[in-house]
Amino acid sequence: MKNIQAVAADRLPALLCQMPKAELHIHIEGSLEPELIFALAQRNGLSLPYPSVEALRAAYAFTNLQSFLDIYYAGASVLLHEADFYDMAWAYFERAAADNVVHTELFFDPQTHTARGVGMGTVVNGLHRACVDAQARLGISASLIMCFLRHLRQQEALETLEQALPYRDKIIGVGLDSGEVGNPPEKFAEVFTRCRALGLHLVAHAGEEGPPAYIWAALDVLKVERIDHGVQSSKDPALMQRLAKERVALTVCPLSNLKLCVFPDLAQHNLRELLDAGLAVTINSDDPAYFGGYMNDNFTQTFAALGLNAQHAYTLARNSFEASFIDAAAKQRHIAQLDACFDAFQ
Repeated sequence: MKNIQAVAADRLPALLCQMPKAELHIHIEGSLEPELIFALAQRNGLSLPYPSVEALRAAYAFTNLQSFLDIYYAGASVLLHEADFYDMAWAYFERAAADNVVHTELFFDPQTHTARGVGMGTVVNGLHRACVDAQARLGISASLIMCFLRHLRQQEALETLEQALPYRDKIIGVGLDSGEVGNPPEKFAEVFTRCRALGLHLVAHAGEEGPPAYIWAALDVLKVERIDHGVQSSKDPALMQRLAKERVALTVCPLSNLKLCVFPDLAQHNLRELLDAGLAVTINSDDPAYFGGYMNDNFTQTFAALGLNAQHAYTLARNSFEASFIDAAAKQRHIAQLDACFDAFQ
C-alpha cells in the first residue's frame, strides 16, 4: 500500500471527492430518484399511490430492510420498456461520474420485473446499452451482476437463470439480495453451483441484518468471492480472522446501514474496526436514491463521523479496485490514477 503523508483536515473532503474509486454494491433499481419515477410513470401512463415527488420522498422513513423493500418494489413498477431501464442506469452513471467513480458493477433484480411481465431481454438490453454508453461518453467501465431475490424459492432463481442464459455475454456474475433474515444462503446452493459452472462471478448479501453464520455459509456453501455488507462479521472473531487472511472483500454501505437502522448513528458504525482488523473493506452507496447519498456522500459523511484519515481513504479506494472483477491491467491502471491523485495532495 502507498504510504500516505498527512493531508490537512480541511483538504480531506476534497480528496475524498476527487479520488478515483470503484462502486461494487449498487442496486440500479435503488438509484431511481422520485423525479424519474414520476417521469417514467407519466411516460408509461401509470398512476402512483403518492400525489407528488415530495410525498414519495417523505415516505423514505425506514425502520428496517423490509420497510425499505416494500417501497423499493413499488418504485420499480414504473420500469416497463428498454428505454426505461436505459434512462435509469444513465441517470446513475451521470451521478457516478460526478463522484469520480471510474468503474462500477451494477446489481439488477430481474425477478422484480419479469414477475410483472417485463421480458428479461428488455431489462438486460436496456441496462447493457447504458453500460456501453457510459464507457464511451463518460469513461466509466460498467458491468452487470444479476441478483436472485432470496425471499422467493430457489426454483424461481433457477428459472430466472435459464431466462438469462441468452444474455450470458452481458452479465459477469450473480448475487443474492432482498430480505435476509430467515433466508439463509444455503437455500440457494444449487443455483450458485450452476452459476459457478457457467463461469459467472459469485457474490451474496450476508451479515447485514443476518448473523455471522450467514457469512460463513455464503463463503463455504455458495463459494462467493465477495460479501455484500458483512458488517455483522465483527461479532465473530474467527470469521474476522478468516476474512482478513483470505482478503475477502466486504462491500460496506454506511448510509444504507444508518437508514435501515443497522447502526443507530454513523459514529457507531464498525467500518473503522473492520479496517483496523485488516479486512478488505470498500465503501458503496447500495440504494442511493432511498438512502440519502451517492458515493461521495457516503465517503464524506462516514469520514466525518468516524474521524478517518487520508490513509483510510487510500486503502478504501484501492480495495475497491482490487476487489473488482476487472482484469489485472485495468486494476493497475486505476491504482496508478489513484496514486497520482494522492501525490497531487501531498
